[in-house]
Amino acid sequence: MERFTISMDDQLFKQFDKVSQARGYDNRSEAIRDLVRDYLESTRLEKDNKGYCIATLSYIYNHHERDLASQVTSAYHHHHDLTLSSMHVHMDHDNCLEVAILRGTIQDVRLFAHQVIATNGVRHGKLHIVPLEQKQEPHSHSVTSHTHSSPMT
Repeated sequence: MERFTISMDDQLFKQFDKVSQARGYDNRSEAIRDLVRDYLESTRLEKDNKGYCIATLSYIYNHHERDLASQVTSAYHHHHDLTLSSMHVHMDHDNCLEVAILRGTIQDVRLFAHQVIATNGVRHGKLHIVPLEQKQEPHSHSVTSHTHSSPMT
């Protein structure tokens, strides 16, 4: 394991410590490691559109919007190969939250998420992508080989 020293001004340091503690970090090192992982992941995703990923797509919409539910459902059916699971939550009398777990190529997942988020009436859409490394491996517990997916970070 490598060690390094970071210099920062006192105000920034105090803010970092306060936020790290509020988020439950026991030490600064783990907070810094998570920041570095996030930075590396976002940098990789800016360049790489061809690899595989697992992702969460969350969005809020008003279920009274005309044809919105059927448009979103239709989009999911057209991309059924990307959807692993979804959850629907009624927030109040008008608004619903949906969260979907998606898996596929980064490009396909991103295009599908943009299609859903851009649907008229969808608000507060957010896509979180985690790049995957996929390996096809034979196992003693299985007659056939199958794919394992591991996060890259």
